[in-house]
Amino acid sequence: MRVLVFLVSFIIFSLNNAFSQHEVGVAIGLSTYQGDLAPDNIQGSIGNLHAAFGALYRYNVNKFIAGKLGFTYGRLSADDADSEAPSKQRRNLSFRSTILEASLTVEWNILGYQPYNYTRVFSPYVFAGVAGFKYNPKAFYDNAWVELQPLGTEGQFIEDFSDRAPYKLIQVSFPVGFGVKYALTDQWNIGLEAGLRVTLTDYIDDVSTAYVSATELTASSGELAAQLANRTGVDVQPGSQRGNAENNDTYLIGMLFISYNISDNGLVGGRSRNKRKSGCRTY
Repeated sequence: MRVLVFLVSFIIFSLNNAFSQHEVGVAIGLSTYQGDLAPDNIQGSIGNLHAAFGALYRYNVNKFIAGKLGFTYGRLSADDADSEAPSKQRRNLSFRSTILEASLTVEWNILGYQPYNYTRVFSPYVFAGVAGFKYNPKAFYDNAWVELQPLGTEGQFIEDFSDRAPYKLIQVSFPVGFGVKYALTDQWNIGLEAGLRVTLTDYIDDVSTAYVSATELTASSGELAAQLANRTGVDVQPGSQRGNAENNDTYLIGMLFISYNISDNGLVGGRSRNKRKSGCRTY
């Protein structure tokens, strides 16, 4: 919460800066996930890449610091069948989920970024901030995609498992990453960035802790919950490992963006003005 308050205060304070520059833009890229079901081979990892789309508003405080508000749509998925580990193949779990994210980040342009008059038209940058995201893991079963959170596949709705409260489908993450940006003209910018989202949940994939009794799960949430909780095809010992609760899930987004400078502040068109002969005046 303190991080969010700081970032909001940072943007509001920056709006009073007369030398700032506003940008709006769109982005396209890829999204992927790391968690309990993540494959352990390159081929499986490539298969879990999905198209992502975004929009952004950037406020450049000066040539080194910028604040960015971003909106991103992506998809995450994984399947134990893509793993080379026999234990994961036997577990036989899978999921997919769309991701809707709103983020607020601060960027530091390492070389400084000021496109006007060809001053500093290129810079790598790093960024960090806070985001809220909505997700909804689903599994494919009986020719349909089934929402997993309402089923409580790890006993979230069983009284004896009070420590496993149902997880929320809206969560907080902390984006960190790096990128490069280049000014095509005084008004158009292009860039490429990649960022990791460190989340506060281990249930993006609906997998975290241990198996529960199929009998208890059926009684609390129905037969479908029991069938999707254990897809090994055999009975498993209640309490045996289903996932790894020690590490929360993360996801990654890489984007190519293009943005447009929407405010002048006497600077847009600076390149063309700079071409006028020295001493020449216009009236």
